[in-house]
Amino acid sequence: MASGGSAIRGSRVGAGPMGEQDRGFHAERIQVSYWDALGNETVRYFAANLPDEEIPETIDCPTSGLPAGRDKANPPSVAKLEPYKTHLAYVKERRTEQEAEQLLEDALQQLRERRGTASASN
Repeated sequence: MASGGSAIRGSRVGAGPMGEQDRGFHAERIQVSYWDALGNETVRYFAANLPDEEIPETIDCPTSGLPAGRDKANPPSVAKLEPYKTHLAYVKERRTEQEAEQLLEDALQQLRERRGTASASN
């Protein structure tokens, strides 16, 4: 028969008389509810001795994937998603050649002014 170690059969290794109440099922916990924009409630548990500023105000709801907040009456709003634009839509938004030339000329003028003030101060 092989045996080893000094643990008594049925005892938990590493469980001592101190600190057991601070972790696991024995720890005191508080329940915090979070709500998303669709009305889904998510309950999270935190240690009772955790300061209130360390408890997050918002989380990602596992049900909907939306942000969820602690205020049931005013949950975080759903983010607005931009509709998909085709390449043609971007081409239509491009500037005209005259506008592009004017922008380039303005940028070059600003660079010349900066370079002139930098060389004048040296």
